Amino acid sequence: MICTGVSRVMLNYRKPDQRELALMTLSEARRYLAQGHFGEGSMKPKIESAIDYLKAVDGRVIITCPEEMEDALAGRAGTRITRR
Repeated sequence: MICTGVSRVMLNYRKPDQRELALMTLSEARRYLAQGHFGEGSMKPKIESAIDYLKAVDGRVIITCPEEMEDALAGRAGTRITRR
């Protein structure tokens, strides 16, 4: 689990077409990263860490804020990133 200041990872953060992601695959994370969706001092290092982890382990990564950790573990909050 990676804690951050927002409930979920978002595409087009703080733009009119902002979109929350509840689920993302490893390949989607790589694609969104390459497209520049994640800021250098913001979500980018968290996504890079998730990618590195999932390259080595067949598991999942959850990104969410501290207040929603319990709900995220139960699948009701946060962004889950999986290998497939």
